[in-house]
Amino acid sequence: MKVLTDEKLIEKFLNRGVEAIYPTKEKLKKKLMSGERIRVYQGYDPTGPYLHVGHAIGIRALRILQQLGHEVIFLVGDYTAKVGDPDKESARKILTDEEIEKNMSGWKEQAAQIIDFESENPVQFRRNFEWLSKLNLYDIIKLMSHTTVQQMIERDMFNRRLNDNDPIGLQEFIYPLMQGYDSVAMDIDLEIGGTDQTFNMLMGRSIVKAYLNKEKFVRTNKMMDAPDGRTMSKTKGNGINLSDSSEEMYGKAMSYPDSAIVPGLELLTDIPMKDIAEIENDLKTRKTNPMKYKKFMAYEIVKVIKGEDEANKAEEYFNKVFQKGDVESADIPEFKISKTELNIVDLLCETNIAPSRSQARRLIEQGAVKINNIKHEEVDKVVKVYDNTILQVGRQFLKLKR
Repeated sequence: MKVLTDEKLIEKFLNRGVEAIYPTKEKLKKKLMSGERIRVYQGYDPTGPYLHVGHAIGIRALRILQQLGHEVIFLVGDYTAKVGDPDKESARKILTDEEIEKNMSGWKEQAAQIIDFESENPVQFRRNFEWLSKLNLYDIIKLMSHTTVQQMIERDMFNRRLNDNDPIGLQEFIYPLMQGYDSVAMDIDLEIGGTDQTFNMLMGRSIVKAYLNKEKFVRTNKMMDAPDGRTMSKTKGNGINLSDSSEEMYGKAMSYPDSAIVPGLELLTDIPMKDIAEIENDLKTRKTNPMKYKKFMAYEIVKVIKGEDEANKAEEYFNKVFQKGDVESADIPEFKISKTELNIVDLLCETNIAPSRSQARRLIEQGAVKINNIKHEEVDKVVKVYDNTILQVGRQFLKLKR
């Protein structure tokens, strides 16, 4: 496979949405400009059914390297998900095989909107069960010998939980080592991931050096919060999901505060940085209504994921429903409900608007749920569903059918 050394694309990869590069940006640029084909990956644990636009930051970076002719791997952490990447507050739930399979069932189709699994230089879709399931006790002891307890508790979340006397499961110490071993098993030259993965990826650098005696580069991506201001998360289900319709995606993007416009344009679109700088200056001087740029951001996010036609369709839908209030004539998606009378929490879960009961309750308590334009804020409410009942959650609409 011929490797391209397109300096414009390489500069975009090294700078757009990048938090840090290890060991240095200069060394990675030299590697990419050498014409040598490298093997790169980003891993995603199937802790929830939806990839979101936060994941798209890394997937789009993988796309650049695919275009340049490098060997790209989209890795599903189906085995690391059994351990769970340590959370900031507590140990993650250990997932069953059935939960993992269900969560990852649509991932390839979601990611295929951005990267190509069928081209002359196809992205590989792999699962770390392939090698991690084969490790025996000796292999794990050997792996553990390459780190210390002191190194582990340097991780900010472990440190915080120790100070708060919150328990840390021993299995949580294994996770960074397992992720590091992924790079050994695949003989990786470069790993991409969010800043929340910095500790794990740097652990992988050490393990690759110990096992393969070579340099592994790491690129950490800046992270984009969800419209609700929290970290975008598969488990929280609060992101703009890659499986969302173009209308849903546009509407969720419009829910961002004005302060998210500039980072949203940088991280989630292809708008040139010089144009973003002009928009940022315009927003600071308040020359233009921020709504104009928020709609521009929403349009461009949909365009990147779904294409220009879908972005036009989403913008037209938003203008009709939310700006002109023409709900009746809008082409609202339909959903056939299983019962004519059910609890409002169950309704949100059945329609897939909420990925979990806890998220459904949160949306209801926040006043985000309306049925036929009447707000419902009681989680124990039982609602009757008639044909053409309009369910609204934030900027998302569904027409319910019996």
